[in-house]
Amino acid sequence: MSGEEFEYQHKVEELEEKSATAARLFDVRRIIGGLFVVYGIIVTIAGIVASEKDIDKAENININLWTGLAMLALGLLFLLWLWLRPIPPPQPPAELRPRAGSEPPGGSSPGERPRR
Repeated sequence: MSGEEFEYQHKVEELEEKSATAARLFDVRRIIGGLFVVYGIIVTIAGIVASEKDIDKAENININLWTGLAMLALGLLFLLWLWLRPIPPPQPPAELRPRAGSEPPGGSSPGERPRR
């Protein structure tokens, strides 16, 4: 492999790492869980400060309080799911994985950058 090809391959690997980081950052569970937690807090506060007139409208059920607590619980469940089952880092393609006993180009270890 020539130096130019190796440099190109290194740039591709860097972009794949950045893409994997972005995928983990924008995991839909994080977005949904965060939104449910934020809105759950807002609706729960609205339920706590609700007047008797508002509660009477809902047949003596503080619907904002119960809905807010349910939204808060659902958001926390999404975030717990994200914490317990994070997205695994992507595996490099089979042709890029080092074989057992082989040395990477340039004689450096897998985590090191090649010397120029």
